Amino acid sequence: MQLSHWRSSGHFLNVDGQQVFYKTEGTGPVLLLIHGYPTASFDWAKIWPALTNKYKCVTLDMPGFGFSDKSPKKYLIKEQADTISEVIRHLGITSAHVLSHDYGDTVAQEMMAQQLENDLAFRIESLHLLNGGLFPETHRALPIQKLLLSPIGGLIIRFLNKNAIRKSMHNIFGPNTPPSDQDINDFWILISTNNGHQHMHLLLDYMKQRKQYRERWVSALQNANAPLRLTAGMADPISGAHMVARYKQLIPNADVIELDQIGHYPQIESAEAVVNSITSFLVATLIKRETLS
Repeated sequence: MQLSHWRSSGHFLNVDGQQVFYKTEGTGPVLLLIHGYPTASFDWAKIWPALTNKYKCVTLDMPGFGFSDKSPKKYLIKEQADTISEVIRHLGITSAHVLSHDYGDTVAQEMMAQQLENDLAFRIESLHLLNGGLFPETHRALPIQKLLLSPIGGLIIRFLNKNAIRKSMHNIFGPNTPPSDQDINDFWILISTNNGHQHMHLLLDYMKQRKQYRERWVSALQNANAPLRLTAGMADPISGAHMVARYKQLIPNADVIELDQIGHYPQIESAEAVVNSITSFLVATLIKRETLS
């Protein structure tokens, strides 16, 4: 699917004065897909057709990302969770299965924490995590991310361009599944739309928030009141095999699907395997729910 078609087939919703891009398609159980940093909902394009054949899929570009409004500010993870809840409320959805990646994992952890407090606008029926910094102690930020998060981030960001994005993406994809030139072009369009490439250092504040709210967000997974699965590219240098090992230590009865030689973007690098993992997890979850009802 082309990026231009992705945008033209989506919609915009005003949430607290911000124009938020969202897209929904398909019928069946609702599946909410939450993207990562620094890209956007188009990350799901390669698995979107297979999923919309079975589920009512909903995704969005969180504020600061993709085609949504981008302000020169630090976005709180809680604000992103609240924006998602507004989109879900607008669509009249009361429950959904959730699939998340990277930054989106952290947002999903906050949403699960809200659910445990009976303070979420809808019901999370299951949570499927892809590679992400679930535990700040295992997150290995790229050198460029560390620089952008530092006091000189505002200066470094001026030199950010498509070549820098190409280098970073090639470093985090698997050895045999590098991003294509088209992938890089799409990534850069998503990042630079609405001058977003000049604000990327501000979005990185989520790394500090992960440390600040570690107990809340890790506890949300440990005490989750919905089924969990982690599908992870093990070759990811940011949150791969080392993060999976920590997940198995901390999460009771950990359900983990390991993708060897796959990097940080499994939904792009190994779309079929990710679709199979999503489908088997949701089928098992739905069967169990029907058995208990």
